[in-house]
Amino acid sequence: MSSNLNAFSGTQPILYSYWRSSCSWRVRIAMNLKEIPYDIKPISLIKSGGEQHCNEYREVNPMEQVPALQIDGHTLIESVAIMHYLEETRPQRPLLPQDVHKRAKVREIIEIICSGIQPLQNLIVLIHVGEEKKKEWAQHWITRGFRAVEKALSTSAGKYCVGDEISMADCCLVPQVFNARRFHVDLRPYPIILRIDRELESNPAFRAAHPSNQPDCPPELPNK
Repeated sequence: MSSNLNAFSGTQPILYSYWRSSCSWRVRIAMNLKEIPYDIKPISLIKSGGEQHCNEYREVNPMEQVPALQIDGHTLIESVAIMHYLEETRPQRPLLPQDVHKRAKVREIIEIICSGIQPLQNLIVLIHVGEEKKKEWAQHWITRGFRAVEKALSTSAGKYCVGDEISMADCCLVPQVFNARRFHVDLRPYPIILRIDRELESNPAFRAAHPSNQPDCPPELPNK
């Protein structure tokens, strides 16, 4: 792991990221959509027991998780807080609708995914659950959460999660669909989720943020 983790690289933001981390992925999408140049500093969640647990990185993120973003002379953690900071400091190419009800629907979908699904199938939880039960555990919580997401989308979706403009909700949905496939969740009951995921897979900002296009993605993986 490289030394001097806290050093800022001039004015270019630094994103501490892991290629397959859905939380890191959300922020990569948001930064790409807003066309914010940034450098990636990979943090392996598995190498040597997890680089996120080293003393140096703990100074960057006391939660010992990714992502962390160094930007504007600040260090920020937690993906949703980071996305809101980017929205408030760089409102061009907005990721929240102007309409207050639509904005609330975006936040609703974000909360379902980022509070009700992803944390329950995160690496640290799956390690605690154990190898034998982790797939069943992840499938249960993703299925439970996707039922709620699909219901929310039935009244909010246009081309994307909320209407016809890409929002933070889309930044959160696409990585969670990837996780669902990784744990072999049956996605057939969620046609709106699948349609939106297909719509976004060719978007350049989403494509560039995909795990297979990250510098720390293992070269032996398919589609690398």
